[in-house]
Amino acid sequence: MIRLRILDRYSLRLTLWPMVGAIVVTLVALLLERVLRLLDALSQSDGRFGFVLELTANLVPHYLGLTLPAAFFVALFIVVSRLNDGSEIDAMLASGHSLTRIAAPFVGLGVALMVLSIMLFGFVQPYSRYAYRSVLHSAQSAGWSGAVPERAVITTDDGLLITANTTDASGRSLKGVFIRQLNPNGAELITTADRADVSINPESGTATVTLHQGRQIRIGRDGRPKVFVFSGFFADIPLTGPTKLLRDRGGDARELTLVELVTGGGRTIPLQERMAEFYGRLARALALPLLPLLALPLGLAAKRGGRAPGVILAGVILIAFQNLLQLGQGLATSGRADAIVAVGLPFAGFAGLCVWIFVGSRRRPGDTPIARLTQRLGAVTGRVIRLIPARRPARA
Repeated sequence: MIRLRILDRYSLRLTLWPMVGAIVVTLVALLLERVLRLLDALSQSDGRFGFVLELTANLVPHYLGLTLPAAFFVALFIVVSRLNDGSEIDAMLASGHSLTRIAAPFVGLGVALMVLSIMLFGFVQPYSRYAYRSVLHSAQSAGWSGAVPERAVITTDDGLLITANTTDASGRSLKGVFIRQLNPNGAELITTADRADVSINPESGTATVTLHQGRQIRIGRDGRPKVFVFSGFFADIPLTGPTKLLRDRGGDARELTLVELVTGGGRTIPLQERMAEFYGRLARALALPLLPLLALPLGLAAKRGGRAPGVILAGVILIAFQNLLQLGQGLATSGRADAIVAVGLPFAGFAGLCVWIFVGSRRRPGDTPIARLTQRLGAVTGRVIRLIPARRPARA
């Protein structure tokens, strides 16, 4: 059994809440943006709120996988910078603890998050991704059940369009109604009314729309309109039902678990595509224990050169690593490169860079080659700014 010392518990306790806060804030922001798009896309569905709740729940594993590495790194950078500003790192080093010993609890937390990521990427996300697509397919193909949401445009495959300015909670009592229907012979029928009531006929599979105080414009194939004014009018409109179900899970490599990616799982997805997805998931998970080796030196260098250069540099490194992984997966999927080489090279480069930065800072913490580079760039930028002549205030 692993026993944590006071130093380890202290470091982990400081890291936990910033990481949880970063995960929650980022996750909520990403989900809110997606929820708004889903509400707009499913505005015609009567059960859009229920569908959106299901879709949002299935999106959580996907966005959690995206936010976990960034939240972990941000938390590490904040904690190390805070410890460094309070000279706690100096006290730890003066008491005989090496930089490797200080980094040990952070690396251990990265290993725990790596195991969580493997479970998340390898087994939870494939099922949640398919469940999301299944629910979205059901919502988009649910058809019209007779209810008209307020200011929503209802369209059917047979050329019918219905909208209303205001409706009641049930969507069956309408005001400011507009109906447009295209007939197969090319004629167009437009009906407007002050108000309308909708009733469902389950036996015939139709909805009876009773219109009050309106007019109807019929445009024939010759383009000549005919206008009819009415005080009461009703029409039977067929209800539309759901279409066929979504395909079985496994049509996309991202819907397969890690075991299914290796064995094939009876799917016809090419081996190269499955291996590219397999190594890509492993690389993203294995990168988590390496993040402390990058965050600790950059956090220590923040006391000398400021936090902004370290954050910017870390962001560039992480984004470049993510894009190179995606490029490698794309090359492997298309068959232009071997999967283990195309995905392994970016991971090996990222791992080597993290180890190089950490090893370079063990003798003189905070004095890394990257820190010296950012200081030189800052000095050059300061000289250039000083060479720019300042504007003199205009005389009155």
